[in-house]
Amino acid sequence: MILSKIKEAIICFKNLRVTFPYPLKRNIEALPVEGFRGKLTIDVSKCIGCAGCANVCPSRLIIVTDKKAVRRLDFYLERCTYCGRCADVCPEKAITMTQEFETATNDVHNDMHISAEVYMGTCQRCGRCFETQTILDKMMTVGFRNNQAE
Repeated sequence: MILSKIKEAIICFKNLRVTFPYPLKRNIEALPVEGFRGKLTIDVSKCIGCAGCANVCPSRLIIVTDKKAVRRLDFYLERCTYCGRCADVCPEKAITMTQEFETATNDVHNDMHISAEVYMGTCQRCGRCFETQTILDKMMTVGFRNNQAE
């Protein structure tokens, strides 16, 4: 019994270290490979506010709210399953899956929340939102048209 324990101790001392002092030193070989679906990001400048991402999300973590001419997209990433459906259906490729996988945090509600606001015009007939084409369209809808009527 003692002999087997001594053999085991010798084997342990001969072998090199197999764990790394994470997160101070990272194992480069253990980084994610191409195609890995990590934390998602959204490029607000590309987003057209179609809400296709919210419709296909199985976790229902994307909440879309309209407030006059602004469409707000809230991503509650603490419920994300990293399926990547939102990135797949985005017609403008505004949503991308990054290589970031270290999402442990003490403040989940702030660190794992992305909010994006997209300016959208409203149709004069049906009232549904649509994205305007130019900055001049945005200016006309927000202020100038209403000021001219008064």
